[in-house]
Amino acid sequence: MARRGLLALALLLGSLCGALGKDRKYAPGQEVSIWANKVGPFANPTETYQYFNLPFCHPKEGKEYKPEGLGEVLEGDRLVSTPYKLQFKENKENAVLCTQHLTSDDLDQLRDAVSEDYYFQMFIDGLPIWGFIGKVEKLPSKEGEEEREKLSLFTHIHFDILYNKDRVIQVDISTDPSKTVDITTADKADVDFTYSVSWKETDIPYDRRMDKYAKYSFLPQHLEIHWFSIVNSCVTVLLLTGFLATILMRVLKNDFIKYTNVRDDEALEDAEETGWKLVHGDVFRFPPNLNLFCAVVGTGTQILVMALMIFALSLLGTYYPYNGGAMLTSVVVFYALTAGVAGYVSAALYKIMGGTNWVRNVLTTTMLFCGPLLAMFSYLNSVAWAYGTTAALPFGTIVIIIVIWALVTFPLTVVGGIMGKNTKAEFNAPCRTTKYPREIPPLPWYRQTVPQMLMAGFLPFSAIYIELYYIFASVWGHKVYTIYSILFIVFIILIIVTAFITIALTYFQLAVEDHRWWWRSVMCGGSTALFIYAYCFYYWYARSDMNGLMQASFYFGYMLMVCYGFFLMLGSVGFRASLAFVRHIYKAIKCE
Repeated sequence: MARRGLLALALLLGSLCGALGKDRKYAPGQEVSIWANKVGPFANPTETYQYFNLPFCHPKEGKEYKPEGLGEVLEGDRLVSTPYKLQFKENKENAVLCTQHLTSDDLDQLRDAVSEDYYFQMFIDGLPIWGFIGKVEKLPSKEGEEEREKLSLFTHIHFDILYNKDRVIQVDISTDPSKTVDITTADKADVDFTYSVSWKETDIPYDRRMDKYAKYSFLPQHLEIHWFSIVNSCVTVLLLTGFLATILMRVLKNDFIKYTNVRDDEALEDAEETGWKLVHGDVFRFPPNLNLFCAVVGTGTQILVMALMIFALSLLGTYYPYNGGAMLTSVVVFYALTAGVAGYVSAALYKIMGGTNWVRNVLTTTMLFCGPLLAMFSYLNSVAWAYGTTAALPFGTIVIIIVIWALVTFPLTVVGGIMGKNTKAEFNAPCRTTKYPREIPPLPWYRQTVPQMLMAGFLPFSAIYIELYYIFASVWGHKVYTIYSILFIVFIILIIVTAFITIALTYFQLAVEDHRWWWRSVMCGGSTALFIYAYCFYYWYARSDMNGLMQASFYFGYMLMVCYGFFLMLGSVGFRASLAFVRHIYKAIKCE
């Protein structure tokens, strides 16, 4: 039943995506449309511009923009018709596209584009193709002279198209190095743009035509290294976790024996002089800033549920390369649909802990993640508008997102909050809380919050460190990530390790008579996000060629929001694990 529901949801998401590669059949001679998408510097995947921002040949009948789904627009796709004429199974040799008169401004624009390694992207029958608009050649120079460059513009494109019966299966594109125009110093030029097409039959079935893009995402030898690194990382983390678990269980066992086997009052008094039992009257004292605390746990739980739903669809094969932004559409839809989870968890926890102002709690929960995201989006969209890139969302798309939030996200949060407010559950602490909090003894520096967060975040980060490179290379590069099974395994290990390391640090905190574990469990659980954001800087400077204000703004801005989401999600995991642990150990002893 659950599988049917997921499949139905996958079909719904497919209908929300614009270019999911519809099954098209062609008759001989029938026109096959070529849609141009965008151009941009190869090093900056987010800094993309509309195809006709550069002086390319325009269609004689005028430009036609293809309707796009929400995910495509979020990805920065802007599909527009081109003057290329392709007829099914009809080869062409040196067909003239147009003769373009390039002015001085046009040539300056093309020189900048070639210097920055601009590429273009097109779609033929839903299949993406890429090519560079030109090349830069280093010219030999005499000693003492500055190095010179020759900028060449490609004027000929060749399409290699494979077909199976009446369907397009594969498309490749190439440029002819012998057909270029030197634009290094030209002031104006008349350039003839040409193209050629060759059709070849193949026995590759239609439903396997996207395998090419998944195959090229990682070379076989890289995939083997990838698997080995993941297994090695997982084994290392599991061994460390098992080692710490063994130590913790032995210590707890000794504590249970000491606290439950005391017979006389004098022995009981001696046993209670130190240790975590001493703070039994304060350990269940609810944290300060209760409204914010509950909102953090509720929103983190929502993000965790959303992540699990996306993983469920990815393991069913819903997401494949270049399927019209289906994953981004899923994120928007699932975030809206899971808003009720955040409202319910936050309000129920708030009610159980004695909170009364549930309206403020619902509003805090609604804005805890959406508020910072809106502020960041406003800044980044302004930067994108200033640069004129396709990353700037059109006004219509912004309205759609606002409507989704106003009609789905916010109402579901309110409904969840009402259900949580009316919950009959009670906290039922194993120990009675004293009227006045116990004074916390002086603690060394490494027992403070920040050092504890650094300790807590390192081990979970080490479990995902290797996988992060592949994810970053996909999101902030031109690789394709398709091995969701590995990613899901790593995600589960991340959750388990986060839960365990938070439990361990909570125990050590209580053992030194510090009963302020509520917020500490959230901070330590979410601290892995700090390491992920630190990795962002390493990737920018050491593993990528990204540059410029626009790309830096999008990269560091949206990664900040992703890490904030990770902080909330893992923080809620850390709290839930610590709460279950604290309940367990205090149930196991007799508290007065």
